[in-house]
Amino acid sequence: MTETSLTLLAVGDVILEKPEGEYFLSLAAPVLRKGDVVIGQGEVMFTSRGISTFAEFFGPSPGCPPSNIGALASAGFNVITLAGNHVWDMGAPGIEDTITGLRNYGITPVGAGMNIDEARRPVIIERGGTRFGFLNYTCVGSIGNWATTLKPGCAYVHIISHYEMVTGNPGGTPDVYTFAETRSLKAMVDDVQKLRPLCDILVVIFHKGILHSPDKLAMYDQQVSYAAIDAGADLILGHHAHMLKGIEQYKGKVIFHGIGQFVPAVAGLTEEEFKLRHSRVYGNSNQQQDPAVNLTIIAKCTIHDGKIKQVSYLPCLINERKQPEVLQNDDRGRQVFEFVDRITKGSGLNTKYEWEGDEVVVRTILT
Repeated sequence: MTETSLTLLAVGDVILEKPEGEYFLSLAAPVLRKGDVVIGQGEVMFTSRGISTFAEFFGPSPGCPPSNIGALASAGFNVITLAGNHVWDMGAPGIEDTITGLRNYGITPVGAGMNIDEARRPVIIERGGTRFGFLNYTCVGSIGNWATTLKPGCAYVHIISHYEMVTGNPGGTPDVYTFAETRSLKAMVDDVQKLRPLCDILVVIFHKGILHSPDKLAMYDQQVSYAAIDAGADLILGHHAHMLKGIEQYKGKVIFHGIGQFVPAVAGLTEEEFKLRHSRVYGNSNQQQDPAVNLTIIAKCTIHDGKIKQVSYLPCLINERKQPEVLQNDDRGRQVFEFVDRITKGSGLNTKYEWEGDEVVVRTILT
């Protein structure tokens, strides 16, 4: 073990559907390249073959150009998570091409595979004498995305939703209870426990959360995060909701419940393509997106002597050209700070934040 200071950086969904992916990452790349370990979510598979398996009414279906994997490498990414609700969009070829393509560029994929054993297999990389271990699971999307012993797909924790009418008002709004199915939760816990003695920093990444609801956590959000920490995880990263979520501390470990999107699905779309995509998502091409979808962050961990010594985030804004910009401690940066602070409190979480230069540090637990 060395005394070298190391930096882990992580962002949410990176969707590079259009050619020349370097353009969309160009403003953030100088910052990302400074990280020793840089993680992103590969939301859509990189492939030019395969048959779309995805329902026509929602979301991105075509694969991203395989050449855009080079844009990820150029921007500094060295770990890409693949467990998500779009992993099966282009079938087995999409998964195979993405995994092979990432590895050819020196990027380590995690969370998907040609069978369930590969999908659940942890990744360990070493930097400066410190071993980083990663596991990745989806909690959202259809069963069709899951890997099995015979089918490619992703690792998962199966979430069950229960709707209960407790107001005595049939037809009214029910209470919604969500919880992890026992066997898949145990499988995740077993994976963490097996990985724990093999690495110094253990990171579990979940594709989870209620879409477009920044200050609302589902019951399972905390259940799966707590279970991973109880099993030995040092850090939890969440994404999927396309908006930021609050940050929580549990047993001295930090949970990023949602680090937002980083390069959105609409990047590079024509106005006509955008309206079609928007109508699929919102049911109405005239429905306005919440401007908060453009607020995002880069999660940051500073590591000394094999341990996380400080957790912080770099505030970012997705500009009109759909490029994430890293902000400073100015009016725009404080907009992100205030939003994260508000949704953290609104979710009943226990964290507060302080500026340290141009980054925001996760400080003490509120009492």
